[in-house]
Amino acid sequence: MLRFIVVAMVMAAASVHAEPVIGVQDGDTLTILREDRPLKVRLANVDSPEKRQDFGQRAKQSLSDMCYRKDAIVRILSTDRYGRAVALVSCEGTDVNRAQVERGLAWVYTKYNKDPTLPTLQAAALAKRRGLWADEDPVAPWDYRRSGTR
Repeated sequence: MLRFIVVAMVMAAASVHAEPVIGVQDGDTLTILREDRPLKVRLANVDSPEKRQDFGQRAKQSLSDMCYRKDAIVRILSTDRYGRAVALVSCEGTDVNRAQVERGLAWVYTKYNKDPTLPTLQAAALAKRRGLWADEDPVAPWDYRRSGTR
């Protein structure tokens, strides 16, 4: 049993890296430099407004302010269908996945969410009408994409 725990700890540690953020594509996707090569990283558990959607540019700016040209701790959980690493990301000690939800600049991506604390953060942002929740009828990004409005 102890061997299993040690192996699991080593594997978990191996998937955590501190790397410079060299680009921010939108409110839930950034690019890090890993081994001198760019790697696109999608924030796990959340979905931000699309760039052309209301609050899309604010969400991108928020992620940029937290991470651009800073070192990020990236814990890769999986890879999405577009080849992006799906990860938990921290920049300067800020859990940016959670911060985007707290700021009202990302929805909890209920279809993929594995963090049971995020719905509470989203409810608090909604109650305080932060970010996209100030809109009378915000459209979730997955609905926006499905509408073909992009």
